[in-house]
Amino acid sequence: MRTNPCKLLEQYPGPVVQALAALMREKSSPCYIAGGTVRDWFMGRESNDLDVTVAQDSFGWAEELARKLGGTFVPMDEEEDVARVVWQEVCVDISSFREGAVNIEEDLLKRDFTINSMAVPFPAQVPASWDGIEPPDIHDPAGGQKDLQDKILRSTSAAVFVSDPLRLLRAFRFMAAFGFRIEPHTIKQIREHIHLLFLVSEERIAYELDAIMAVPEAITTITAMHENGVLQELVPELYRGVGVKQPASHHLDVFEHGIAALEHMEKVQKDPGKYFPGYGELLIGYLQGNRRNILLKWAALFHDLGKPETHEIREDRGGRITFYNHDKEGARIFEIIADRFKWGRSDREYVARFISVHMWPFHLNNALKKTGLTPKAYLRLIKTVGDDFPGLFMLAMADSLAGRGTGKPPGMEQDMASLFHEVETVYRQTIQPVLAKRLLGGSDLIEIFGLEPGPKFREIFDSLESAQVDGEVQDREQALAWVKNYMKLHN
Repeated sequence: MRTNPCKLLEQYPGPVVQALAALMREKSSPCYIAGGTVRDWFMGRESNDLDVTVAQDSFGWAEELARKLGGTFVPMDEEEDVARVVWQEVCVDISSFREGAVNIEEDLLKRDFTINSMAVPFPAQVPASWDGIEPPDIHDPAGGQKDLQDKILRSTSAAVFVSDPLRLLRAFRFMAAFGFRIEPHTIKQIREHIHLLFLVSEERIAYELDAIMAVPEAITTITAMHENGVLQELVPELYRGVGVKQPASHHLDVFEHGIAALEHMEKVQKDPGKYFPGYGELLIGYLQGNRRNILLKWAALFHDLGKPETHEIREDRGGRITFYNHDKEGARIFEIIADRFKWGRSDREYVARFISVHMWPFHLNNALKKTGLTPKAYLRLIKTVGDDFPGLFMLAMADSLAGRGTGKPPGMEQDMASLFHEVETVYRQTIQPVLAKRLLGGSDLIEIFGLEPGPKFREIFDSLESAQVDGEVQDREQALAWVKNYMKLHN
């Protein structure tokens, strides 16, 4: 751990530190650096956010600080008396002593976890250099420094989960972010108060869940949430798969398979080139856009949501287990979950689409082995998922890796990697050029062929694209002849 905690102010712009010190002198009232700022400093983590605590009137402090800096005053939580000042790249969050506390020690003991329950007095005078400055006292009534050293997450009391039940989930977010262990007594408190999660707004829960999934090895935390009842409280739909047996290609029930798929998705994301030789750079680039790494993890966890609803044992086929249309049913159930947590439209569409088509690479692989694939088959896939086909194959790879039953076809992962190579090659060399430049437009259908705009246009253009991909049509003249012939055949 670092030594002189006053030196933590070196990472912040001088005007911010000077303005806070001046405000403290003007008000003749103490101010403390507290909470996450102190925790992160002890952990060697630097940030642009500064958390300070004052005895009272945090809004007044924030308004004055914003005026001094020429920054922006942002009221955060009037009920909790928390305000923010934004100046350039810095956010200063100012809170008042909470829940009737009369001093900083009482305030700290009302915070959520011991690692967030430390404070350092803000200096009334800012020296030219912090070197040689005597370290101030660290207010640490709950033993947060020791828990930081031991990498333990410990609540300050069971009451913190009652005053804000979101802390039940935040414990696991800190576990994920810091790699800490939640100590047994705190786990006991969490289990006893899980039922309070229904009091928390869905948006706040979704934020914490996303923060957990953003960690490269979220599976450790998701597993801990499952073992302690939190995951079931939040997503009961997943647990319909408990005990639902699968065909011989699988070694786990439906629920356990979803957890395993998430674990393998993280492995694929960590080193995609290992699973798709020659495409590591392409897939890493794909994962860097639009929260795809997080959304693909949700797709992996939820991809078989529809299996319990579609599970059948076909006695007419020797007791074969089937899940017909489980992909479409799974997308429907996922939409219910997305509604509950108020997911944004683009995120929900991405995950729902992947759930609804997650079997497509497997079907293509089977067709490839039996009869081969035409360019039109690749085109149908690309028209459905567009530039997101790399994500679909990563999901299929994770799905395949999560199934290790005795009936699993040998070489499935190698086949999936080979199929991805075929799709990517056809897409890059044939499909992308066709989709990037149309040979004909709607005006051509109107002016040359006398057609009225309507659904017929889409049918013609889709069929024309297929003809281009197949190599039947290569230029505008051939496209016009093709449309003329198409109309003869379909009129």
